[in-house]
Amino acid sequence: MKKTQAVLADGREIVYYDSRDEGVRAAVDTRDLAPVVSGSEMRYDRLLDEWVVVASHRQTRTHLPAADACPLCPSTPERATEVPEADYEVVVFENRFPSMSGGGASDREPLAPGWADDPFPRRPSGGRCEVMCFTPEHDASFKDLTPERARLVLDAWTDRTAELSALPGVEQVYCFENRGREIGVTLPHSHGQIYAYPFVTPRTAAMIASTAAHRHRTGRNLFEDVVAAERADGARIVAENAHWTAFVPAAARWPYEVHLYPNRRVPDLLALDEDARAAFGGMYLDLLRRFDRLFDGEPAPYIAAWQQAPVRSGRVDFALHLELFSIRRAPGKLKYLAGSESGMGVFISDVPPETAAARLREVGE
Repeated sequence: MKKTQAVLADGREIVYYDSRDEGVRAAVDTRDLAPVVSGSEMRYDRLLDEWVVVASHRQTRTHLPAADACPLCPSTPERATEVPEADYEVVVFENRFPSMSGGGASDREPLAPGWADDPFPRRPSGGRCEVMCFTPEHDASFKDLTPERARLVLDAWTDRTAELSALPGVEQVYCFENRGREIGVTLPHSHGQIYAYPFVTPRTAAMIASTAAHRHRTGRNLFEDVVAAERADGARIVAENAHWTAFVPAAARWPYEVHLYPNRRVPDLLALDEDARAAFGGMYLDLLRRFDRLFDGEPAPYIAAWQQAPVRSGRVDFALHLELFSIRRAPGKLKYLAGSESGMGVFISDVPPETAAARLREVGE
């Protein structure tokens, strides 16, 4: 993999990832851009012991532009975009409308004196937000990539995890893709995002607490026990190879939800071995294509979310895995987060996990 770093007109970093050493990435961003101004801050929810990010400046972000105005396509002589080059394989750049930005304090650092008596604790947002474009083709989707390009994306995710984990104040790196207008995607060009949080996210903290309790009670690793139980039961297994196992979790929250685990437990993308990396592309592309066969030709809106261990805590027992799920429950029908889900955090599933797994097996090639 060849990595080329450059700077956009407003000072944001851009990084090109290429599968070969050939060629030079030297195009200059000719746009007249003002520096990015982010007004985001973190506010502390005292009842839930969680941080909430407030980022009002994102109200002005680009929203569903026409194809000939897409900011993620390569630049042309007639139009400069976020990507100065006339072509690319995989490219990553700092988000022009970041949810989090700057070197703010992490949740490991003490708040100002007397914060416990402050009814409204807050601090400047730290962290960093990046955009990753998987392909220069405007109308392509991740499922249309070759296994080799999917491997390049995996290597780019790994490199960004390493780079962002080393930034001051970053506590967790999250690589993800949103696809589909139903999910809330505002730029249809195939892309993902990477968030470097200045705190450990609530979902990860809950998993770490569960694994610690399981270790204390049994002396075993909870992630390994869950995967072993799914493999032994078999009813919810969707696909597997020598290095990865994909299954619908027994308590799936979403109508169609698959968890993809490397068979050798590792805490994050950096720890994957070469065999697992080589076997990832074919497995992941197969899962994405299965999702698109579920709904009578309707492309499945989905979220693909890498769960990685935090940078400094909870790493010993954590297990890297990817969670892929769709909010579509049937052709023309979506799963909404209504009263129980949004108001109380209790999911009510419309599709039994065993039925979802059987359907995903059925639509395999």
